[in-house]
Amino acid sequence: MSGAGISTESGIPDFRSPGTGLWAQLDPVKAASLSAFRRDPAAFYDLNLKRWRAIAQADPNDAHRAVAALEREGLIVGTITQNIDSLHQKAGSRRVWEVHGHLRTCRCVECGESYPVEFLYQLYDKGENPPRCVECGETLRPDLVLFEDPMSRDYYKAEKALTGCQLLIVAGSSLQVLPVAGLPQYARRLVIINRDPTPWDDRAELVIKQSLGRVFSDLLVELGVAPV
Repeated sequence: MSGAGISTESGIPDFRSPGTGLWAQLDPVKAASLSAFRRDPAAFYDLNLKRWRAIAQADPNDAHRAVAALEREGLIVGTITQNIDSLHQKAGSRRVWEVHGHLRTCRCVECGESYPVEFLYQLYDKGENPPRCVECGETLRPDLVLFEDPMSRDYYKAEKALTGCQLLIVAGSSLQVLPVAGLPQYARRLVIINRDPTPWDDRAELVIKQSLGRVFSDLLVELGVAPV
């Protein structure tokens, strides 16, 4: 299960690092909530769209590639991710549960028509803010789980996938955002790789506070697994 910390080595800021984390600079209720989107969708896009584009341009790092290699070799069943950056898929992971959604597509809030997210960007660049559906004229929104949104289908699939889980490796997550922070309860054994302490450290059999890229690269060497 990966959190924002796995993508920092790809140049994507995490959320809670003191001074540098995204939520140290922006109020999440104002920046990424359903009520903020509904109240003023144009301001919502002005605040978030540049950041989303930067995320979409990022490349996978050694940790993402190592996770994909572990799946390829049948050593992990799949990856639950809190991230919206698609970097696990870009690295070659095939079974990924994106519990907070993703930035690949968007949809109309009224009729549900789906579009590639690039279409939303094109409308915004042409001065249409908020971008609107060509079918019914209502506002488009990205396929993300915003604060106050219900959880995604992938979240419930991840819960089911964890039934009988023998070992959950948590990589780069502070384990503070519910309900995802509760998922470790379903695992029989727990390993946490994260720079900062988490509420689950006392439950884990192993806690590693090192660079994720280094930890996963070293793991591949120990297992004799070639990176992707």
